[in-house]
Amino acid sequence: MIHILGGGLAGSEAAWQAASRGQRVVVHEMRPVRSTEVHRTDCLAELVCSNSFRSDKLDNAVGLLKEEMRRLGSLIMRVADEVRVPAGAALAVDRERFAEGVTREIVSHPGITVVREELTDVPDPAVAGGPVIIATGPLTSPSLSERIAALVGHSQLYFYDAVSPIVLADSIDRSRVFRASRWSRSLRGPAAPEPPAPACAVDEGEGDYLNCPFTAQEYETFYQALTTAERATVHDVEKEKFFEGCLPIEVMAHRGVDTLRFGPMKPVGLIEPRTGRQAYAIVQLRQDNMAADHFSLVGFQTQLKWGEQARVFRLIPGLEHAEFVRFGLVHRNTYINGPAVLAETWQVRSRPDLFFAGQISGVEGYVESAASGLLAGINAAAVADGRAPSAPPRTTAMGALAYYASHADARHYQPSNITFGIMAPLEQMDRRLRRDRKARNEAISARALADLGLWIGIE
Repeated sequence: MIHILGGGLAGSEAAWQAASRGQRVVVHEMRPVRSTEVHRTDCLAELVCSNSFRSDKLDNAVGLLKEEMRRLGSLIMRVADEVRVPAGAALAVDRERFAEGVTREIVSHPGITVVREELTDVPDPAVAGGPVIIATGPLTSPSLSERIAALVGHSQLYFYDAVSPIVLADSIDRSRVFRASRWSRSLRGPAAPEPPAPACAVDEGEGDYLNCPFTAQEYETFYQALTTAERATVHDVEKEKFFEGCLPIEVMAHRGVDTLRFGPMKPVGLIEPRTGRQAYAIVQLRQDNMAADHFSLVGFQTQLKWGEQARVFRLIPGLEHAEFVRFGLVHRNTYINGPAVLAETWQVRSRPDLFFAGQISGVEGYVESAASGLLAGINAAAVADGRAPSAPPRTTAMGALAYYASHADARHYQPSNITFGIMAPLEQMDRRLRRDRKARNEAISARALADLGLWIGIE
């Protein structure tokens, strides 16, 4: 029997993989017995930050990782594909249907039992009757965190993660926004030519995002309000540390007046139909559910007080009368120092019957968390069967992520998304591949999928 602590993306994927290999699995999920400051339901695999799984193209590393997971029978990817919503070249989902879908698959599987309880200690595998996977996520309860810290022999590291606000679609001023995907990219095919600019409701064109265009003066007004707004109190503020890829919008703004215009508010690749020109800055709104009645502010993670969020974000063109379904917030994100603790199989080096998966294992991102759970579930099943665990080669995204989390510099470790930069480089490149990054990335992806196929045959 395999015990899994946590029913998030990693825990759910690990349970599915292990049960699909004939193992009996018990998933221990503390919600709704004990909730967290960011969860809103008792569903498994609830998405508390964005509803986006990021790029779904093979010239992007996370797109490759998703394709590898699909070929390994990923439950998370299957459900995500079933409930996807328009998001250009990205995979975004209806967050409620996604969580409901994963929950339904897990609880109906005959080999999986879900126990709703809070565990304050890590089960002893010898007593539990098989391997244990810790996938309790970034909001692991304080009591269990203390036990985990004692178990792995290293102090917990942590940073603060931030969540973007969501607005009601009916409260968006459609006369001030326009619909488009950056560079007209969409997984639904190339966009049609833009129609003549109408006098209002300019979001009726092609594209998967609603775009709020700023003039230089509007941006200056917004920037001043944002950088002077009052932030919510964060405990242990003297130790405050944010993941670089998920910085609060106001933290980025304090780096310089144009930082946002080259970051989440960059206007490149988006032509405003009304003017036929690129705006000074852009805020993109992404559909958050299949009903298209909720839109999230892309890249607008924040720790501003809720009243300040309403005041400042209503300065965004088109959101002057926005109704907020959810305000942004900040929460603690706990993770272990993977390179000091883990093997590339997601096993604890000193305890081969104990695994970590998900964000607590030292990865960042929905897809990366689920991928670590996928491999941990496969390897926990192998250990339970008396077989040797293994990891895909570093030429694959799965293997590269596992290797990074277990072999990076432990003295300066920070959770990472998957990137082509942590994958093994191509052994041979012609002039075209050296000059064309997209072609180079596609070649890396082709090699990865071929090597993954060989590993699947061995596994």
